[in-house]
Amino acid sequence: MGSLLKVLTYNEHDQGPNFSLDFEREKGFLNYFCLYFNFSSPFLNFCLDFLSFDAQPTEAETAIWNQVNAVLEEAQTILAELQSYTGAGQEIREAIQSPCDLPLQEKAWNAVCPLVAKLKRFYEFSLRLENALQSLLEALTSPPYAPTQHLEREQALAKQFAEILHFTLSFDELKMTNPAIQNDFSYYRRTISRNRINNLQSEVNNEMANRMSLFYAEATPMLKTLSSATTKFVSENKTLPIEDTTDCLSTMACVCRVMLETPEYRSRFTSTETLLFCMRVMVGVIILYDHVHPVGAFAKTSKIDMKGCIKVLKEQPSNSTEGLLNALRYTTRHLSDDTTSKQIRALLQ
Repeated sequence: MGSLLKVLTYNEHDQGPNFSLDFEREKGFLNYFCLYFNFSSPFLNFCLDFLSFDAQPTEAETAIWNQVNAVLEEAQTILAELQSYTGAGQEIREAIQSPCDLPLQEKAWNAVCPLVAKLKRFYEFSLRLENALQSLLEALTSPPYAPTQHLEREQALAKQFAEILHFTLSFDELKMTNPAIQNDFSYYRRTISRNRINNLQSEVNNEMANRMSLFYAEATPMLKTLSSATTKFVSENKTLPIEDTTDCLSTMACVCRVMLETPEYRSRFTSTETLLFCMRVMVGVIILYDHVHPVGAFAKTSKIDMKGCIKVLKEQPSNSTEGLLNALRYTTRHLSDDTTSKQIRALLQ
C-alpha cells in the first residue's frame, strides 16, 4: 500500500537521489498490477470506483450517503433547468424602450417572475449543497482514520464528494456563459424598487433578494459556496488537524491526475463525460485545497503536483479545458503569491 500511495501522491518537489528511478519503478509496478491483477488493491479499487458509477455504500456509510444522494438527485434537475434557461431579454428590452407602456411592463414582469423563482431555487439548492459537502468532509476526515484510509473505507462517500464538485464546476460553467441570469434578476430588483406595476407580487423578499444578489454577483457562485463551506468546516473543527482535510483533497487531486495522464487508466474512460468528470473534480479539489491550506496549492511545499495537473489539463481535447484553467486562474487565492513558481504562472498564462 505504501508503494501505491507513493505513486499517487508523487510531487515533483520530493527529494532523494533515487526518487525518480523509484517513482518510475513503482509506477510501472502499479500499471502492471492494475492491468494483470484486476485492481485487487483496495486503493486501486477506489481509483476505479472514483470514475465509475458503481461505488455502493457500506452499512456504515448509508445514512450520510442517503442524505447526500437526495441532494445529488436534485442536482441533475438544477443543471437541466439552468441549461434550458433562456431569460426574458426580449420582454425586458421592450419594457425599457417604452417605460410608459403599462401592458409591456406587465408582460416583462410576468416573464421575469417565474425565472426569478427558478433562480431562487438555484440559490436555495446551493445551501443544501453546502450542508451536504460539510457532512462528507466530516465523514472523510474524522478520527481515528487517516484521509487515505477514509478514501479506501468510504469509497461511495468519496464518489459523492467528487460528484458534488462535478456538479459545481458544471453549474458555474453554464452560469458564466449565460448573461440573462444577471439581467433578469437586475430587472426584477429595479422593478420592485420602483413599484410601477399595480398589484405587484414579489417572488422573494428584500432579505432573500440581497442574499441572491451576492450569490449571482460571483463569477462562480457554486464554487464560492463550496470554498466558503470548506473554510468554515476547518475553522469550526479546530481539534481536527487541518492536514486531515487538505490531505483528503490532495489525494483526490492526485488520483485524478494519475488517471488522466496514465494511458492504461485513460483507456477505461467510457465517454467524454467521464473525462470531464475527472478534470472537474481535479480542479475542484485543487481550488478547495488552495482556499483552506495556509500556503495554498501552488507553493513548493504543496502536496499537489500543480505543474503536472496544469499540464495534463492543457493536453486534453475537451472544449471545457479553458474554463477549468480559468477557474484555476481566477478563483484560487494563492496563485499570485511570491511562493508560486514562475513556471506555474507561465503555464497558466
